[in-house]
Amino acid sequence: MVTGQKFTVTTNNQNDSNKKLSIQVSLDGLSFCILNQDSKKICYLKKFEFEKQLDPIKVLSRIESIYEQEEELRQPVDEVILLFSNSLFTLVPEELFDEENAAGYLKFNTRILKTDFIASDKLDQGIVNVYIPYTNIINYFFDKYGEFEYRHGLSVLIDSLLNHKVENEESPRLYVHVQKNSYELLIIENGKLTFANSFEYETREDFLYYLLFTAEQLNLDPRKFELILLGDIKKDSEEYNMCWDYIKNISFLGPFHPFIFEAQAQPKEELSDYLLIKSL
Repeated sequence: MVTGQKFTVTTNNQNDSNKKLSIQVSLDGLSFCILNQDSKKICYLKKFEFEKQLDPIKVLSRIESIYEQEEELRQPVDEVILLFSNSLFTLVPEELFDEENAAGYLKFNTRILKTDFIASDKLDQGIVNVYIPYTNIINYFFDKYGEFEYRHGLSVLIDSLLNHKVENEESPRLYVHVQKNSYELLIIENGKLTFANSFEYETREDFLYYLLFTAEQLNLDPRKFELILLGDIKKDSEEYNMCWDYIKNISFLGPFHPFIFEAQAQPKEELSDYLLIKSL
């Protein structure tokens, strides 16, 4: 099993279309997206949320059921990328990274079992994301598609936002990527990543607390920094309204992809599927 590299998936596809499938896996939901790479059209995009957080074995059972139900997912594809969204990660400077000691980097912020497989993604700016993927799910998709690429969702988030063009790179920008009951917080200043972490929250007060506490620890003034939102959050959400009371400069991330959607695949909010689309 290899991560952070691209592979061609061998299929029996006799069509002229060149399709790529992106899959996002978390313990509380799944998302799938299929892009026709020739026409630049997204022809399938669907999200499946669980009623509660499941363990990886039950998540795999849901994946198997979804593949039985969704005919579109059974079509041949030419390329696959699998994203894991969890908090089982840590960032390490590349010059300090030792693959033989990968588990050692994680032991300070997560419980590691002897059976856990440790993976890593090399990111821009000399960063390595060390994380624990779900091997049963990797094996399932390997059996289905052959070799494919998999990454941690945070890796996609960091690389894409570091390359996102802005007018003023010097001022600190706080990016909050919201998912169900959690969010990733990235801080970029002078074009460099200075902070990245994930937080679980239950209330809007929790949401704001982690954001303001982090800003305070890093001596960032809520009246001066820019807060940029993406993911599963809208202007009418409680979290947004509470942030608006304390932070002066708030915006949503602008256009982030060149694709068009077929009618049946058009999402209500494109930003809610940011990682899935950005990985295509």
